[in-house]
Amino acid sequence: MELFNAKFVSHKISRTRWSPVSSTSLQSPEIFATGSWDNEHNKISIWSIKTNVGDDHFEGDPQLLCEYKHDGDVMDLQFLDQEKFAVASSTGSLTIYRFQPSSQKITVVHQWDRTHYYSYGNAPCTSVACRSPEIVTVGEDGRINLFRMDHKGIEHTIDNADSSTIHAVTFLRTDEVLTVNSIGQLKMWDIRQGNKPSQILSISGDRVPLHCVDRHPNQQHIVATGGQEGMLCIWDVRQGTVPCSLLEAHSAEMWEVHFHPSNPDHLFTCSEDGSLWHWDNSGSDNLSLLQSGRNASFMSRNMSASSSINQPHISSWLNTHSAKGRLETTNLLSGQNMSVNSLDVLGKCLVCGTDGEAIYVTRHLGL
Repeated sequence: MELFNAKFVSHKISRTRWSPVSSTSLQSPEIFATGSWDNEHNKISIWSIKTNVGDDHFEGDPQLLCEYKHDGDVMDLQFLDQEKFAVASSTGSLTIYRFQPSSQKITVVHQWDRTHYYSYGNAPCTSVACRSPEIVTVGEDGRINLFRMDHKGIEHTIDNADSSTIHAVTFLRTDEVLTVNSIGQLKMWDIRQGNKPSQILSISGDRVPLHCVDRHPNQQHIVATGGQEGMLCIWDVRQGTVPCSLLEAHSAEMWEVHFHPSNPDHLFTCSEDGSLWHWDNSGSDNLSLLQSGRNASFMSRNMSASSSINQPHISSWLNTHSAKGRLETTNLLSGQNMSVNSLDVLGKCLVCGTDGEAIYVTRHLGL
């Protein structure tokens, strides 16, 4: 079991994100940002886990560097580079902030107000995806917006992208994004051409809301989603319109799913039920799905896809139904019963935030 440093912060945490480190650097991440929600006064905060000589705190203990008042709930937070990050708000706004390490201050670079709205008022901006200089937002109003860091206006809008709430968005390729919605659909969009999805995928027979999505960092056709029933879905967007595998996971809503960015045989999920799961798919001896303390159910629904893929190497995530696959899960926060709303992983470091007004950090993931 990984050892976590806990920091109690007196406000509910909705998002946690590591500041990126150089791809050529061997340095571990040291800076992360958090956003709050459901508080009288919400804020974004910058934290450090670097231990300086003379500090009287434990190694890895998060130390607050600075904070900034934020209007509305922080719905999403994504870094554009090592200093700038985009924040989506329940007020419908998108704001670009900059953290200045030298002065340890947060400043506003630019803000787009009312990017998501109804005829009678603002709509929450539910998710943001960044591929600098481009930024994509989605919202409760079913709208998709494309922005550029160097332009003050909105580059492109798909006004009626969805008749339901779009909960999350991620880039698939340079001009292509994926969205998930409240009726259980995964949609692919060309954000520069047309106003219709190029592909729609869904869980057969279900209309269970999907809350989160992430793509495999090396094999962009492999996608993971999670939703209201806590089910982890693995998709191959090249094949068919249904998931390759459905894995029984949490007992309540899954809020976030993340492939490890440099070791994608490992995946992490968090849930309303207070659990934080590490999924290890790196083995290849036998088929087992283990959760700390009990056996967990495994459901493989080879819906049409993975067995027909004709290629020399099939990702282990697309082959979980096979006896060659081995999948283990561990709850990293056993005994935690308040919702774990957000997580982020980089190198051997993981940070998560909860409704229990706490941040948990480990720098020693077992990968």
